Amino acid sequence: MLHCDGTTVTPTATDRTMLDQINVDRRISRDEYRSLRESLDLRLGELQRRAQALGVPLIVVFQGWGAAGKGTQINELILPLDPRGFTVYTTKAPSEEEAMRPFLWRFWRNVPARGRWAIFDRSWYTRVLVDRFNGELDPADAERAFRDIRSFERQLADDGMVIVKLFLHISQKDQRRRQKRLRENPATSWRVSDYDAEQNRRYAEYLALADEAITETDVDHAPWTVVEATDRRFAGVKVGETVAAALERGIARAEARLADPPVVRADLNLPLDLTTTMLDGVDLNLSIQEEDYRARLEPLQKRIHELGHQIYRHRVPVVVVYQGWDAAGKGGNIRRLVRTLDPRGYEVVPVSAPNDLEKAHHYLWRFWRKMPKSGHIAIFDRSWYGRVLVERIEGFCSEAEWRRAYREINQMEQHLVHFGVVLLKFWLHIDRDEQLRRFEAREQNPAKRWKIGPEDWRNRDKWDQYTVAVEEMLYRTSTVLAPWTVVPSNSKRYARIHVLETVCAAIEQRLDQD
Repeated sequence: MLHCDGTTVTPTATDRTMLDQINVDRRISRDEYRSLRESLDLRLGELQRRAQALGVPLIVVFQGWGAAGKGTQINELILPLDPRGFTVYTTKAPSEEEAMRPFLWRFWRNVPARGRWAIFDRSWYTRVLVDRFNGELDPADAERAFRDIRSFERQLADDGMVIVKLFLHISQKDQRRRQKRLRENPATSWRVSDYDAEQNRRYAEYLALADEAITETDVDHAPWTVVEATDRRFAGVKVGETVAAALERGIARAEARLADPPVVRADLNLPLDLTTTMLDGVDLNLSIQEEDYRARLEPLQKRIHELGHQIYRHRVPVVVVYQGWDAAGKGGNIRRLVRTLDPRGYEVVPVSAPNDLEKAHHYLWRFWRKMPKSGHIAIFDRSWYGRVLVERIEGFCSEAEWRRAYREINQMEQHLVHFGVVLLKFWLHIDRDEQLRRFEAREQNPAKRWKIGPEDWRNRDKWDQYTVAVEEMLYRTSTVLAPWTVVPSNSKRYARIHVLETVCAAIEQRLDQD
């Protein structure tokens, strides 16, 4: 068996894991169960209502052995609940659509809104359990998967998500007995797959994998609870008590935040001339003459047209992010980029203020839902960087929220790139005088007057504040895997050519690696 660090370990009868040492044969009587269950059900129902009122979301993950009773325990957990407040998801092998996206994509889509519950019958842990057990995950990918899982859970927990992870544990002998009983009943024989039988035969191997998965991902904000599942009644009470206790802690945290709201602050307490800068060295005088522009534009658009077909054939996903000052020319730049692309192969995602549904989720949720499948292009006109720009400056999130967003964004982009995404991030940079000239030109042109409004002028008044935020964004999120390209954009023609050349070069470099 391969550990995620690449070392080879062959489990033997003398190996002792954490799971090995747990007494799975714990039981309670029928009368004791009925007494405990009645009060527990009332408690869970009340907690669901309180969590909904406070906007506290909950994820419950059920992992464990085949035939350990996950379905039974899920049913017992939800019986006292309002069914309108939760959704149960069954995780199977990824569909063709899911396999064409990063592995966390399908789970991000099912992250519950504030106040709702999501219950997973198996989860993202299939990546480091089932795939590894089947020999489908090499050590480097396993190590990345553990890191991605930890990042995913921390991001959700930092946003107020209560995460409960349950591993239903039974012995090899008990599992074999249960599988035999299921096979002998024509109505349930389908539930024992070849994989389940193999899991029982190689019980020690799976045990070691499960033990490692728990050890690698058992953290304060998303701890594991091992549920001794030999006795259904004991397991049911432990599951319910664990969920209830976790919810009570989450509700207490939410009430504390209401009593003492987080600080909303945009500044760095540094004068502008003391901030780390990446913009000072940008030559905004760079330009291209009209004739030269026309001569270079057409070949580049033919080139991107051909590359669009190649990335489809090679199943390479591409994400292009546009950020920049108001009136920096993002719209015109995007139009030149997509002009010759097959419209079936790309999507332009305009990003504005989040709607009510998007506000009810983690801020990255709406962007994960728009990530392209392999072979397609997603172009974001503004993006997740709004968290550390407009949301920071306008006070739409707390200081703690925008500060941790740098880490969360870097982690998301790392996950995308490791999946094979070609990720390009452009900051279209103009100076303050050029912005004023463009604002005034828009106001004077009836055909373009719709592009300018009071909000643009308000943002302009905060130019220095935004400059500090932009500089920190570039400094903290320009990584080796996902660097920023600052595009001098006082000349729109120069900016368009620069972006087209950069996109073409990045895609060609990626295709050369195949």
